[in-house]
Amino acid sequence: MTKTTPAAPKAPRRKSAANPPAPASPCPPGSHRERQREAKRNAVLQAAAQLFNERGFHATSLDDIAARLNVTKPTLYYYVKNKDEILLQCVSQGLTMMLEGIDASRAAGGKAVDQLITCMQVYARIVTQDFGMCLIRIGDEQLPPVARKELRRLKSAIDQEFRRLVADGVQEGSLAPCDPKMTAFVIAGALSWIGRWYKPGGEYTPEQVAAQCIDTLLGGVLRRADGALPEVKAPVPARRKKVSSA
Repeated sequence: MTKTTPAAPKAPRRKSAANPPAPASPCPPGSHRERQREAKRNAVLQAAAQLFNERGFHATSLDDIAARLNVTKPTLYYYVKNKDEILLQCVSQGLTMMLEGIDASRAAGGKAVDQLITCMQVYARIVTQDFGMCLIRIGDEQLPPVARKELRRLKSAIDQEFRRLVADGVQEGSLAPCDPKMTAFVIAGALSWIGRWYKPGGEYTPEQVAAQCIDTLLGGVLRRADGALPEVKAPVPARRKKVSSA
């Protein structure tokens, strides 16, 4: 029998040093640059929102925004088209923050009254921040009709959510019987007004402001020994006197 000599193992192929394999990138090409650009664009919007809140929309120029950021005016055009677009993006940011916070509180579940309180806390906190404050102080009257319509649609979504939570709270017995529409208007109106008078660095923190306002809205201001709510009657409209012709 003839012995068969085992074949020698093949030597591994050496990779060319001239063309080493490229390391796998954790993110697609250009994403870092895009993130940097987005961060700078957000800085432009933040500075603009602060100036709009301090001086008003019409009294703020692109030169003012550029000076706040210590950049030249032409630099701004790399991130935004004009001042109208800046305002649109600022108020959109405020609305988006509110909607996302409200959606998160709804997704967390629980009783309607607990969800309502969480939504109120979200709303009150955001109107003390730059974009939320801009949404309240400047509003949407300065925007083009198409943008104004879209933003009012988003505002309506927030109002409808408050109405739903109030109605659910009444149904579950955690809230006193009331008109959900009127109650939602009162809640949103009271919390929105925080964005007009609140000043950062003042006597109260945003959390303290929110807590006190929400406690007042939920508990009222009248002291009731028996827990009964006094009836508030609407005034009877005065009759208009007829003016006799001469």
